Amino acid sequence: MKGGVLALQGDFREHAHVLADLGIAPVEVRRPDDLAQVDLLVIPGGESTTIGKLAASAGLVEPIRERTASGMPMLGTCAGMIVMAKRVEGGEPLLSLVDITVRRNAYGRQVDSFESDVEVNGIDHPVRAVFIRAPIVEDVGPNVSVLAEHEGHPIVLEQGNLVVASFHPELAGETRLHEYVAGKA
Repeated sequence: MKGGVLALQGDFREHAHVLADLGIAPVEVRRPDDLAQVDLLVIPGGESTTIGKLAASAGLVEPIRERTASGMPMLGTCAGMIVMAKRVEGGEPLLSLVDITVRRNAYGRQVDSFESDVEVNGIDHPVRAVFIRAPIVEDVGPNVSVLAEHEGHPIVLEQGNLVVASFHPELAGETRLHEYVAGKA
């Protein structure tokens, strides 16, 4: 199995290491022909506006939408969640895939970063979550399942073959969300 990581900006190398640790061959996706090679895709944390601009200029937006519409599993973490959301408060959505409304940087500034173990439905052990300028989910559509919450806010959500998380599991060496998404491939 080959796992793609959108490698335009952000912490894509850490996600590639997690995939490799799971025995999934990581592929850095920078162009549509890279995307065509993979069985799943991870959109990393980073800066969502920059990721969006670079994905659009690389011609990746429509190919990603087409692949996910045909069933390719995808995981978006932190900025990846924002990139996948249908609605972004104070901004424009990019992929418009997951029926959620997100608010960027809602957990505060960089100095407000924290870690927590969270229980995720469908995963048998707590997942280590690193929150860095993380988005908050303000609204959840009817076809979206909330898999985990933190202080009353949804932080892991699933819509069909798509999974999004407000946090960075890869920065803690956490593999369970990646493994969960790979199980959909």
